[in-house]
Amino acid sequence: MAKKKKSLVATTKTDFIKTLKENVGASLTNDQAKEIYNVFTTILKDTITNEKKLNLNGVGTFKVNNRKARKGINPKTREEIKIKASKTVGFKPAPSFKSEL
Repeated sequence: MAKKKKSLVATTKTDFIKTLKENVGASLTNDQAKEIYNVFTTILKDTITNEKKLNLNGVGTFKVNNRKARKGINPKTREEIKIKASKTVGFKPAPSFKSEL
C-alpha cells in the first residue's frame, strides 16, 4: 500500500509562511520565510506581467488572457452598459495536478 504524503495546506499568506517554516527546517526564521514568500510572489507577478506566461512544472501555467469589450446589464437599474476590454490572469493546472483534484 502506497504511503500517502503529508498534506501541506495554506489558505492565507500567514498560513503559507507558517507551513513553509514548519517544513523547511527549524533554522528558517519567520523573517526569512516572509522574504521567500515575497520573492516568490514578486517573481510570479513580474514574469506574468513581462512574459505573459509562467509555467510551473507539476503545478500548471499562469497566462495573461485578453477580454474583449462587451455589453452588460447593471443589475440594479437593468440598464445596458458597456464593459471595456481588459486583461486577466488565467490558470491551467498541469495534468498531474489536475488528476489530484
